[in-house]
Formats: sequence, C-alpha cells, structure tokens
Amino acid sequence: MTSPDLSAGVPLADAVKSATAVLAAAGVPSPAVDAQLLAAHLLQVSRGELAAMLFGTAVTPSGYDDLIARREAREPLQHITGVAYFRHLGLAVGKGVFVPRPETESVVQLAIDELTRLRQERGDAAELLAVDLGTGSGAMAAALATELPGVRVHAVELSDEAFPWAARNLAGTGATLVHGDMRDALGELDGTVDVVVSNPPYIPADAIPRDIEVRLHDPHMALYGGGADGMEMPAAAAAAAARLLRRGGRFVMEHAEVQAEQMAALLTGSGDWDDVRTHLDLTGRDRATSGCRR
Repeated sequence: MTSPDLSAGVPLADAVKSATAVLAAAGVPSPAVDAQLLAAHLLQVSRGELAAMLFGTAVTPSGYDDLIARREAREPLQHITGVAYFRHLGLAVGKGVFVPRPETESVVQLAIDELTRLRQERGDAAELLAVDLGTGSGAMAAALATELPGVRVHAVELSDEAFPWAARNLAGTGATLVHGDMRDALGELDGTVDVVVSNPPYIPADAIPRDIEVRLHDPHMALYGGGADGMEMPAAAAAAAARLLRRGGRFVMEHAEVQAEQMAALLTGSGDWDDVRTHLDLTGRDRATSGCRR
C-alpha cells in the first residue's frame, strides 16, 4: 500500500519547511534549496515564482512527499527533476550518465577562451575545430557548440548508457557525436583539431567518492580512471589529444585537485606538449591541466 502524501493540501510554506528539516536530518548538503527546487519542479514554476508562492496561500500538491523521500535517500536532485544545469544549458540526465558538476564549467571556459582567441587571430571566417573526449552527458560539447556558433564540434562517448543522453543533449546544437573509444575515434581528424577538451574518469581504483550521491548513482565507468592511481584514462585522453591536435593546438583536461602534479608530469613526460599549465576553478582548487601540442 502506498503511504499517504501527508503534505498534500497543507500550506506550501509549511510543507517546504518540513521537507527542509527532513533533508537536513538526512545529511543533504543544501536542504532548503533542494526542498524549494523539488517543490518548484512539481509545480512547474521557477524558483523565483515559488518564493512568491511561499508568501501566499498556495497549498502543496500531491506527490511532494514522494520527491522528498527520494532525495532523503540521496538520489541526486538532477535525477529526480531530470535536468542538470550547466552554464546556460539545461541538460537531460538520469541513470547511466555522470551528472555534470559546476567545477567543469570553468574547464570548458578555458577551451572557449582559446577558441575565441583563435577566432580573433584568424578572423571570423576561419574554420575552427574542437573535440570533446568522453563527453558523457554532452555538457562541454554542447557548451562549445552553442556558445561559439560556427565552430565545428565533435564529441566521443563509449558508454552504451551515457551515449543516448549525449545524443539527446547535443541534438540541434550542430555538434557531431560519435559512439566509440576515444583512443582511436575520429581518425579522419588527426592533426587538424584546434582544441581538445576532456573530463576523463580519474578516480583511483581503491578510492571511495566522498559524496553519497556520486557513490550510489554515478556510473563507475565515468568515475574510475583505471589502475591503482586512476591515470589510465587520463593518459589515454592525452594520447588521443596529441594524435588529433594540429601543431600548436591546445589540450585541456579536468582532474581532481590532488592530481595536478600527476597530470602535469603526464604531459611533460610524454614529450608531446609545451606550455603545460595548471588551472584553478572558482573555488581556488587545481582543477585542470592544459598543454600546447609540440
């Protein structure tokens, strides 16, 4: 028997307040925000519109308790609502695909900055080419394609579960999506690409993600980089980038803040890269490493 929805019909403000307490007790990092966003999702209004409703006489519709129970069990908010916000985009996400993180927004910005510089240098009519290796939900590829009209964007994803999400999110953006292995995909573009960006799996084999949502719901294929140090997939991404980029093209790769030295050593030690740099995210953590194809 389904439990009754105790919040249905009660004042919305009271239901959101109670839900906030439930989520806080469950250890959800942002209980008030999540309680409000789930109410807004159920009511199909913006969070700003919800704020106005909280001061009115609105009552809570049926189904709110169910959504709060799912979040209390630490199902990702984005899986419940079906959308993850990334820069200016609302991306479809769910089971089988890594939920894009705010930290990655600063990584793709590095690629956008480089492509913008090249466009200014070569002129608006020049054709520029970018590749996203291991695109997952398609977040970075979609950002490149929609924020830089006219740039040819290609994306590669190996996972059978993640690929349909990327296809959905990249539909209509002009980006080309390939279902394949980054290690040998897009061979027809070898030596011609201006910028390659990647957020490969990089967690070491014996590491346990801190966030419960990541541990329980993000696909292992998108998390673990292979090998004891997690560096197999980052090394594969760097090798693929070296193959794809033209001389002078730039590679940008995301990593954990504790892996900056490893990533820099990976690029400098290969002999393929000059101008290797570590880049900070908006929280001041080492979030990405880039290099210029020698």
